[in-house]
Amino acid sequence: MEYGLISHRAALNECYALDKDHLEIEIKTGYEVTEVLLCFGDPFSAGILGGAEEWSGETVPMKPGRELEYQKIWEISVKPDYKRCKYYFEIHAGEECVYFFEDGVYTKERMEIPGRKEQCFIFPWMNPADINEVPDWVEDTVWYQIFPDRFCNGDAKRDPWYVKEWKCEKTEYLDVYGGDLRGIRKKLSYIKELGITGIYLTPIFASDSNHKYNTSDYYKIDPAFGDEEELKALVKEAHDMGIRIMLDAVFNHCGEQFAPWQDVVENGPESEYYDWFFINQWPLDTKKHDTRDGRYYSFAFAGGMPKLNTNHPGVIAYFKDLCSYWLREWDIDGIRFDVGNEVSHLFLKELRKVLKKIKPEVFLLGEIWHDAIAWLGGDEYDSVMNYPLVESIHDFFNDENRTAGQFSHSVNRCYSLYMKQTNRVLFNLLDSHDTERLFTRVGSLGRFYGQLALLFTMEGSPCIYYGTEIAMEGGFDPDCRRCMPWNEIESGTYDERINAVRTLIRLRKTKKACKSEKIIWQNTGHARVIGYRKEMEGEPAVEVRLNASKEKVKLPECREMLFSYGVENGWLMPDGVCIFSV
Repeated sequence: MEYGLISHRAALNECYALDKDHLEIEIKTGYEVTEVLLCFGDPFSAGILGGAEEWSGETVPMKPGRELEYQKIWEISVKPDYKRCKYYFEIHAGEECVYFFEDGVYTKERMEIPGRKEQCFIFPWMNPADINEVPDWVEDTVWYQIFPDRFCNGDAKRDPWYVKEWKCEKTEYLDVYGGDLRGIRKKLSYIKELGITGIYLTPIFASDSNHKYNTSDYYKIDPAFGDEEELKALVKEAHDMGIRIMLDAVFNHCGEQFAPWQDVVENGPESEYYDWFFINQWPLDTKKHDTRDGRYYSFAFAGGMPKLNTNHPGVIAYFKDLCSYWLREWDIDGIRFDVGNEVSHLFLKELRKVLKKIKPEVFLLGEIWHDAIAWLGGDEYDSVMNYPLVESIHDFFNDENRTAGQFSHSVNRCYSLYMKQTNRVLFNLLDSHDTERLFTRVGSLGRFYGQLALLFTMEGSPCIYYGTEIAMEGGFDPDCRRCMPWNEIESGTYDERINAVRTLIRLRKTKKACKSEKIIWQNTGHARVIGYRKEMEGEPAVEVRLNASKEKVKLPECREMLFSYGVENGWLMPDGVCIFSV
């Protein structure tokens, strides 16, 4: 047995309360392990800790769970009678048996030493306030991300003089095209007909850029986009159609025209806002646009986006009041936190308390591109953008040496990072305003639909970027922010593509197994052919096949073909994909 592959800690995503009654426990072992038993009980069942009595617990078998590249996960949900749990593991590999405690591996011989004091794992108490609770509605939501300036121009009277002609062509960094909130309102029926139930808007607040990530006034809608009344009308009309609205919050940094920053520039250390920022040199040079010299901290090294000190009581109070206003006055449903891994934990904990008191079901989403368990304990974000899943999918299609087995291990890893309740609401995406567009990256409709099929059959809350439904092209920022070609859409040019995406969204909603945590990876007999089955109790199962090889592959018998591209006479062609019921 490889002891070095055995790992567990009584915290985070390996031991946590699923709800007020159930404790989820997971342990990783090597593949040679054939059985894992959990011995658990109340820490005080044999007396107070440190006493002479010998503690023993109930022994129950754990279930094999997700398989990773070098380890497999064993899991169990137990119901501690008194909300406390003391436990250890009994691990078998053939004839070998060892015991795993907090201080390491114990052999049978060591377990028999008189007077031993092994260190059991302890989960002290299932405090209701510590249980990670997420908004129920999110797992059933299909999101549509909109970059407002490029979506639809609904009110030309708001256009600045330098607005460019609306064309779906390559864009430059400073281009402005006149998209606005009224344009989004005018296209709500189109969005609803796609099957969308949530809209994620990139920033809409006052700013001198087209992207609005350099905010100058957090209370003011940018005049080129509309005003408060326009936003309220958008939210109400969306709600009437069953569509939720999530706004983008840029609290890690601000724009250089933000009033507190301007006060600092003018008054220096005498400014009441001086400590709202991270200023390391005075006098302050704001003419240079690069901050690599460390004179003050900013987003990346962008001098025009000074970094806010979210540890400061004044900053915390300002944004608590701001977000409270957003919820009370505009009735929004979610907030996405830009650069969500750089704002302070203190800030997020305090902000969450205030917002959840106003609107318990508000969805708090962090933009974090890496393992985000430190933010997902139930007292900060509800979820994060699932970029690890994006990379897993991209790596498989980009590297012809990657096998379907390696892909399954990579995806399993993405869902082993967090608690089960978090997995249900992970924000799954394939592209965004920060990346090249999906169709440009994959280069063929087959792979395009294949990746969308993956997106809509994975656990979590799926999101498509505006224009994905027509396989819009676009390279890296700013080219990924092209204008929507409404004339072509309305003339029917893209009907076939739109209908395909609409079908996938409908499947997501009607075939409940698509969103299930239960995924059974299948050996298709072909290294570059992905196959898996999604199951949910009481619901019909669905199976997915993607052919990333260069040869056609025979499909198994199916009861009903639910979605397909590249299927001919029972064969899945290269770059083909299908979803079917069994």
